[in-house]
Amino acid sequence: MSTFILAFGFFLTMVLAMAIGYVVQKKSISGSCGGLGALGIDKACDCPEPCDRKKARTEREEARQKRIAEWKDNQIM
Repeated sequence: MSTFILAFGFFLTMVLAMAIGYVVQKKSISGSCGGLGALGIDKACDCPEPCDRKKARTEREEARQKRIAEWKDNQIM
């Protein structure tokens, strides 16, 4: 039981130290390599043509926006 309490205390101290470091430095959290932005990549996929799921999602969103616009046109006010 004492091992568990010791390990828990250690991890709690580490999390607290990281939280204090984050508050003091006021920097955004990033990975060790700086993330994709450091490489000049704007998005995770640089494919010239979006995948089928993305196309379907875009079509659904466009249809939704069309329904919203139609609803606003027919709205009584």
